[in-house]
Amino acid sequence: MPNLQNKSIVITGAAGGIGAAIAKALAADGARILVADLSEEAANRVAGEITAAGGTAKAIAVDVRRRADVRAMIDAAVSAFGRLDVLFNNAGVAQTRPFLDITEDDWHFVTDVNAMGVLIGMQEAVKTFRAQGGGGKIINTASIAGKQGYEPLAHYSASKFAVVALTQAAARAFGKEGITANAFCPGVVATDMWKTIDKGFRDSGLTHKENEAFDGFAAGALLGRASRPDDLVGVARFLASSDSDFMTGQSLLVDGGMVLV
Repeated sequence: MPNLQNKSIVITGAAGGIGAAIAKALAADGARILVADLSEEAANRVAGEITAAGGTAKAIAVDVRRRADVRAMIDAAVSAFGRLDVLFNNAGVAQTRPFLDITEDDWHFVTDVNAMGVLIGMQEAVKTFRAQGGGGKIINTASIAGKQGYEPLAHYSASKFAVVALTQAAARAFGKEGITANAFCPGVVATDMWKTIDKGFRDSGLTHKENEAFDGFAAGALLGRASRPDDLVGVARFLASSDSDFMTGQSLLVDGGMVLV
C-alpha cells in the first residue's frame, strides 16, 4: 500500500462522486484531507464522515473560477496541516448541447470551471510548493473526452483536452523543481454528473429514455460495465504517493477499456 500517512492533500469537487470517493479512501490511508467544494454544506458532510471514521479532514467552500477562493483554500490547508503535498484539481461541470447550439455562455460555463479552474489551481499550488520547498504533486481529473471529442459534448471535450494540455505544460515547466503534474481520465462513471449529461441527451432529443445515453456509452467498455467512483481510487492513491515520483506529464485512462490509445 502506498504510504500517504500525514500527507496534506486538497481535493476540489470533493463533496460527491469521484472526489468524495478519493477523499474518503486517502483519509483512510492516513492522509489529511481538505474537502473543497462549491457547496460548503456538502463539503462539511463529507469531512464529517471522514472524521467519524477516524480520519483527519476539514472542509472549505471554493469556487475554482475565483483565484482568491483558490488561494484561501490552499492557505487553509497549510494552516491546518503545516504544508501542501498534493492538489487534486477535480472540480468539474458537464453540459450536453448539439454542436450548433453551443453558445458563448455555454462555452464559458463549462470551460471556466474545467479548464480555467485547473489553471488557477495549478498556478497557486506551484507558488506554495516553491515557497515551502521539497516539490509537490498536482493531479488533475481529465476524461476520455480529453482523448477524443464527442459531438454533443464538444465544449466539454475541449475543456478536458485543455486539462491534458495544461498537465503536460506544467510537467515541462516545473519538473526540474520536483513538482509533478499528472492526470487521470475516467470514462462513464455512475455519478450525478452523468445524470446531468444523460438528461441533456434527452432534452436535446438525442435519446428518449432515462439512462439511454449512459448505458449506450458504457456498453463500449471492454470490461463490461460502467465505472464507479471507487474505480478511480487506486490510480489516485498511486499518483498521490511517492510510488509515482518518477512520473509526470501523463494522463492515465481508467475507463474499463473504452478508449485505446
